[in-house]
Amino acid sequence: MDSIVVKGGTALQGKIKIAGAKNAALTLMPATLLSEEPLTLTNAPRLSDIQTMTALLQSLGVEVTSMQDGKVQVLSSHAMTSTTADYEIVRKMRASNLVLGPLLARHHQAIVSLPGGCAIGARPMDIHVTALEAMGAEIELKDGYLHAAAKGGLRGARVPLRFASVGATENVLMAATLAKGTTIIENAAREPEIVDLAHCLRRMGAQIEGEGTATITIEGVDRLGAATHPVVTDRIELGTYMLAPVFAGGEVECIGGRLDLVQSFAEKLDAAGVAVTETADGLKVARKNGRPTAVDVTTEVFPGFPTDLQAQMMAMLCTAKGTSVLEEKIFENRFMHAPELIRMGADIEVQGGTATVHGVERLKGAPVMATDLRASVSLILAGLAAEGETVVSRVYHLDRGYEHVEEKLSAVGAKIERVAGS
Repeated sequence: MDSIVVKGGTALQGKIKIAGAKNAALTLMPATLLSEEPLTLTNAPRLSDIQTMTALLQSLGVEVTSMQDGKVQVLSSHAMTSTTADYEIVRKMRASNLVLGPLLARHHQAIVSLPGGCAIGARPMDIHVTALEAMGAEIELKDGYLHAAAKGGLRGARVPLRFASVGATENVLMAATLAKGTTIIENAAREPEIVDLAHCLRRMGAQIEGEGTATITIEGVDRLGAATHPVVTDRIELGTYMLAPVFAGGEVECIGGRLDLVQSFAEKLDAAGVAVTETADGLKVARKNGRPTAVDVTTEVFPGFPTDLQAQMMAMLCTAKGTSVLEEKIFENRFMHAPELIRMGADIEVQGGTATVHGVERLKGAPVMATDLRASVSLILAGLAAEGETVVSRVYHLDRGYEHVEEKLSAVGAKIERVAGS
């Protein structure tokens, strides 16, 4: 099993190209199921999660052609062979459930495994199910699979979401494009990835209004066609690399970065004493005056502070001046990185969904273990600020959401390398 070795103490200088968004690409890829004509995605990220989604779509009969070293994906669903998303693939990635809406919309049936084989209530699939049932679908849970059918096709409906679920909004948005009549999604999620999906669907011929607001209106059409669409910049990778010079010192320009994608995050950085400057090519980031200052953070749905940047922000606050309080309101068990940061000398107290971080002057390198995707990169960032050597194990998590981390950080001066496992 591979590990990442980081030697701290080196200031960073240079540019980092930000990839296309993983969460956007994983939503855009299933959109191909809505049309017989090809969907071409440019600026696609090169990640293991993309490979997993590719395998799932191929198991349904989708033809997937990768070009330009994976940055361009051409998908065609003209010869579908199955409407069953098997557990062995779905269990690897929650985004796999996004095939449910498109399959119901075009083929009027689907059998989709629950992520991880768990009950609906344990993961918010109940929101997806209730929404699609409002559109005329009949859905039954049997042996860990959702068996869904829409005889005669889906119908437009008013769909109020009890929670602004990103996945449910995406599933309903795709399903509604081919439904008969008008669908209104209320309390819709507003994330940039949903806006990006709406733009792609519109290129395919869908009639959509209101993306980026809490109310999205979709007028169903008879068919969708071919399209070429660039995947939006990954705001989580962007925020992650914006933090790199805060840990290590120096100045980094994130090429392709947009302030509107990370506004709430950038505001917290400003309050912590970090300068974020817009440039012609992206965003430039540097400390204002030495160590950052403590700030409080509460994760929220977009446009609030993103949960996927919470671990990285906690790591940064470990060496901030003062005491910070982080509240995690999106996901449970999202502080699993805290014990590993404590191994590096951090002073963190966790009680339920709240973590209190007392800033220390410096961290010390240590062997640590990644528990999930965002935790893994937070430990790498912490290693940039630590004295000595930090060895991060179980970095297979990292490859799900960040492409070529060691190459990107090495290019701006970081001392980092990947060590192959036995």
